[in-house]
Amino acid sequence: MTTPPPLSTSRRRALPGRYAAVTAALSSLAVLAACSGPPDATADPSDSFFVMSAGTPRARDGIDSFTWAVYAEPPTLDYTVAFDYPQNTILSNVCESLMRWTPGLTTEPGLARKASNPDPTTWVYDLREGVHFHDGRTMTADDVVFSLGRQRDPDNAAAWAQVFQNVAAITKTGPLQVTVKLRKPDSQFPQYMATAAGVVASKAGVEKAGRDYGTAGSLACTGPFKLGAWHKGQSIELDRFDGYWGTKAKAGKAVFRFLTDPSARINALLSGEVDGGYLIPTESYARLNKSSAGTLYFGEGLSTVNVNITNMKGPLGDVRVRRALSLALDRSGFVNAGLGGAGSDTSSLTTHAAWAQASEQTQKAAFDGLPPTEPDLEKARALIKEAGAIGAKLTVATSSIGQDVSLLATAVQAAGTQIGLDIRLKSIAPNAFTALFTDPGAREGVDMFPLTYYDSITDPLDLLANFKTGAYLNFAGYSDKRYDELVDQATAVYDPERRMDIETRLQQHTADQLLWIPVAEWPTSVFLNKRITGAPTTIAYMYYPWAADVGAAR
Repeated sequence: MTTPPPLSTSRRRALPGRYAAVTAALSSLAVLAACSGPPDATADPSDSFFVMSAGTPRARDGIDSFTWAVYAEPPTLDYTVAFDYPQNTILSNVCESLMRWTPGLTTEPGLARKASNPDPTTWVYDLREGVHFHDGRTMTADDVVFSLGRQRDPDNAAAWAQVFQNVAAITKTGPLQVTVKLRKPDSQFPQYMATAAGVVASKAGVEKAGRDYGTAGSLACTGPFKLGAWHKGQSIELDRFDGYWGTKAKAGKAVFRFLTDPSARINALLSGEVDGGYLIPTESYARLNKSSAGTLYFGEGLSTVNVNITNMKGPLGDVRVRRALSLALDRSGFVNAGLGGAGSDTSSLTTHAAWAQASEQTQKAAFDGLPPTEPDLEKARALIKEAGAIGAKLTVATSSIGQDVSLLATAVQAAGTQIGLDIRLKSIAPNAFTALFTDPGAREGVDMFPLTYYDSITDPLDLLANFKTGAYLNFAGYSDKRYDELVDQATAVYDPERRMDIETRLQQHTADQLLWIPVAEWPTSVFLNKRITGAPTTIAYMYYPWAADVGAAR
């Protein structure tokens, strides 16, 4: 979540841990909503359809248009509040950032041709020359200062405001140069410039739109597509921008249809009513994989499904109880039933891919010695007895918002029952589930709830910073001075290897203390019919102009 609902209640993934509170909360919800629906009783968990793909085949030619399914209509396309899946899935093709997150989940120059770091508290962005906005104006440093300034303005309540918490000043230092001064070194800030936090829009265009910006008219951005017709309640059309500074989009138009019902989305994909879509409902994986209508792909999602511990004042305040619950969980069973067999059980809150910038030795240090993923009921029962927690009552929140929520909550209850705990389910309506992230009152009487978190940058600190004292998603109020110091140390180090060496200690601490209980790694899913190809398979689509790569498959 971090907070990317910005959610993710995942999606789900949550927005970056450093994002605004609302962003984090909403992120988690997004994934859940996208995966709502009952399990497919006909799915065979032994099916070997789950294979990770680096990408989809390149398009052979251009195409007049294609239609894409999204599970909800965005309330706005204002980049300052672009934290939810539907928003970013669309906006990433219209608005661009200073840096760019690639399909390979690496960062490269975007609207800035170069980013330099002359000293630990200074970042200088040299801009590309001759970049045009959709409103016809040419991008200058003034537009960058204005655009980033909107993220910092408290009156805007930007979802990405927390990214700028260490920023002291953003100034124009040349016609095509912007300098960012930080209060202290911040390794996360430059990485976030490849997300919606780093979007650049035309100052004149945004000011002209006023309060209507993001909901009507031009978004005054620079991407390969510009906002076309918005049919409220039905669809959004993007038209190819022929004045684009980079490689032109292969499709003349991309149409995003709002299909809120999971069954309707799947039927539309199978019938050809829509050509493709991300966030495929997990209960439909087997059905789509067997279909001759197209191909179901999986890619790196930088996402983990977890049990968020919200109350450490009761039985869960004893780490032995948390460890016992973790030891009793049937993770592989949840992956098969709750995630449609796509994913892998884990005892790590961070994904392996998040450590891609680290050396093999550092990656080994991050994952070696983590608790086993297989259940050990005997050991779990012994821990409960040792803690004097036999019969202890706990409450886990559940919801029909998605089977990654409902089935995980049920799995937690089953695990607790087997080891002597009295775990009760508290059902929360789908439209009220987001309140768990935004309203402390909604968490009263709740000890834990399912949470799927996704990183918005390729760095484990995106998640691990959530357990620093006072962090937004640190609902249980966990506090450890040494942990806080390590987070600050890692944040201050720009060199990835040195930073991730520190992060291995954070990783081991969270595994030992089980601040959340990790359950599974969850991939990104995308379905393409036989008419189109070219879309990336990774979560990069949230900030990368992926629709420009989509074209004719034959």
